[in-house]
Amino acid sequence: MRDVDPGIFKAYDVRGIYPEQIDEEVAYRVGRAFVAFLGEGKIVTGRDMRLSSPELSRAFISGAVAQGADVADIGLCSTDMLYFASGVLDRPGAMFTASHNPKEYNGLKLCRRKAGPISMDTGIVEIRDLVLGGEFPQAGSAGTVEEMDMLPRYVDHVLSFIDISSLRPLKVVADAGNGMGGLILPALFARLPCELVPHCFELDGSFPHHQPDPINPENIQLLSQWVLEAAGDLGMAFDGDADRVFLVDDRGEPVSGSLTTAMVARRILQTHPGEKIIYNCINSWVVPETIREYGGTPIRERVGHSFIKQTMAETGAVFGGEHSGHYYFRDNYRADSGLIAAMFILEIVSLEDRPLSEILKPFRKYYASGEINSRVEDIPAKLAEIASLYADGDMDRLDGISVEFEDWWFNVRPSNTEPLIRLNLEARTRDLMEAKRDEVLAVIRS
Repeated sequence: MRDVDPGIFKAYDVRGIYPEQIDEEVAYRVGRAFVAFLGEGKIVTGRDMRLSSPELSRAFISGAVAQGADVADIGLCSTDMLYFASGVLDRPGAMFTASHNPKEYNGLKLCRRKAGPISMDTGIVEIRDLVLGGEFPQAGSAGTVEEMDMLPRYVDHVLSFIDISSLRPLKVVADAGNGMGGLILPALFARLPCELVPHCFELDGSFPHHQPDPINPENIQLLSQWVLEAAGDLGMAFDGDADRVFLVDDRGEPVSGSLTTAMVARRILQTHPGEKIIYNCINSWVVPETIREYGGTPIRERVGHSFIKQTMAETGAVFGGEHSGHYYFRDNYRADSGLIAAMFILEIVSLEDRPLSEILKPFRKYYASGEINSRVEDIPAKLAEIASLYADGDMDRLDGISVEFEDWWFNVRPSNTEPLIRLNLEARTRDLMEAKRDEVLAVIRS
């Protein structure tokens, strides 16, 4: 029995290099541990297009079956499609993917029934300990495996969030990054009056064009170029497992996750007045301002899907958005779906009948630094120093340290996995943003 690297068990998922850290034996043991920990008799599994995903998925399913579970295997899918399957089938789910990571990586995103999150605090530790020990509770009879095609039902579900009849024949340029968007988007756009201009749609886990990481500015520059070349109405870039989306407007300008959150929040509040909407503590000021302006109640939360989903469950919030391209919907089992958010944007552009760049003008009120990472050896000491230096601001510790002044704010928070401090800063003018960004970075890096 091989030794398993405990470092593959992360805050929100299981992830490592294949086959050095994650191989078929590890996947088999995770399958057994997942079923044993949850005590469930039925689960659903899916996988992305990574080169190692078929073998790892088969091994995981073998482990789950050996532990007595009946498995519905939906095969190639996006992570949000797996969450949908978990919700509609009322089964815990396991998705083989390493999202935006390089080709040598693979891993698992796990959830409870109805897409309930499993994180380090809610099950990954227990699953890890079972895997490391290699001893599993005695199972009864072996389970069964059923292959299931969920794509048509998933497309129906995504389209249920908007009024298809309101859509204009927009030209949409999409970069799937050779990831799962290449499977989902053609099935979806076959039902829409829009023209899809595809790039990197071949499912290829070797990623021949670029890493499937749309938060990388170089990849967004590619999409901007393609939108301008095609005279597109907007562009969409998806990560490898197609659960996150990043947009560019008709002028090729990137649209931040905060701006997308604000636009979707406004649209939802137009049809669901008075609802609660969640945003994280590094979203732009424009997000809570927009929510209040359109009669909603903004709720601020920590960064991370498990926190957002838990608060949605507790408050009944209709929607939640994060700067990182994750968008959560109550009627999607509180799970995130970049695809549903993208459909809202198509609806908004169609209903307003003007370019996305024009629609965005009132939202582009502030100037953001973007997330800047700095390696820091003694993170607690550095956070204490920052708190002392900026004690004259309005400070809270919901997630790291957030400090707000009249004309600018910043958040510093430690990485979950590396000795890094992440800085996000925003100001009312570009000059002030750049000055304060450099000032705070100088403190972090001193």
